[in-house]
Amino acid sequence: MHLALTLVAPDPKTIFAAQERAESALAPLSAQVAGRRVLGPGALDIALEVFTTLSQAEVLAGVRAAVNQALEHQPVDFAVQPAEGRRKTLFVADMDSTIIGCECLDELADFAGVKEQVAAITERAMRGEIGFEGALRERVAMLKGLNNSALEQCYNERVRLNPGAFTLVQSLRAHGVRCVLVSGGFTFFTGRVAEACGFHADRANRFVIDGERLAGAVHEPILGREAKLAALREESQTLGASPASAIAIGDGANDLAMIEEAGLGVAYRAKPVVAAQADCRIDHADLTALLYFQGYTAEEFAQPFKLTAE
Repeated sequence: MHLALTLVAPDPKTIFAAQERAESALAPLSAQVAGRRVLGPGALDIALEVFTTLSQAEVLAGVRAAVNQALEHQPVDFAVQPAEGRRKTLFVADMDSTIIGCECLDELADFAGVKEQVAAITERAMRGEIGFEGALRERVAMLKGLNNSALEQCYNERVRLNPGAFTLVQSLRAHGVRCVLVSGGFTFFTGRVAEACGFHADRANRFVIDGERLAGAVHEPILGREAKLAALREESQTLGASPASAIAIGDGANDLAMIEEAGLGVAYRAKPVVAAQADCRIDHADLTALLYFQGYTAEEFAQPFKLTAE
């Protein structure tokens, strides 16, 4: 069985120590190193051959657990996956706190003077403690009467792409990957973020507008957990592929279904319920780690990779 173990660290100086830790942890599992390849600054690919009668799922679980334990408390992200089919044809991403560094609804609530209350509900929903759809209706109701001008102001002042997001999407596009932004947020923001980052399409919810103000309601049906999963399946089918050919990334409970369905499901700075179920996590590196996880080298990125660490 041929597997790929990819290590990515924000500080390139730590990567080879992480390699030694990981390879030592794999020795008892009959996982032999078949080759190593530097993908870029702080990114290393390790080809593994595993000789076993166990199923692929069992081997992946065992190798991931061993590497996770070896790299615990180390500022290194990793992915373990079958070597074949690593480069995906579809990328589906959550927006808030994944592609951008904030929760748009929380920031918009600040303009209505209810950010603390709205953010508390958002946190519970993202942790999976309460249902997403009901939580969204409750939060939007608290924005009733807010002038529409706050939407533009919120976007201009609060919304910023997360590090690596632009390079990630532009690089995937350059290699023929369809990129879709699927958010439980709102089209006012996803449309702008999709254009700024380079996504081919975006899906999200829509505010009900009453003249020049928010009506405090959402157009039905609400795009939540099941709708994100449906989007992944529909986009895959349109490409004539299966969800196994997709990579999905998110941080909250409403992203979990699409993360579990995708060929590579990634948790980005995620809530515990998501981090525990994803195939891999990005807790330290920027979003270009997704390119390294698929075996791309820094030279294949759409814009030059600049090393800042001394």
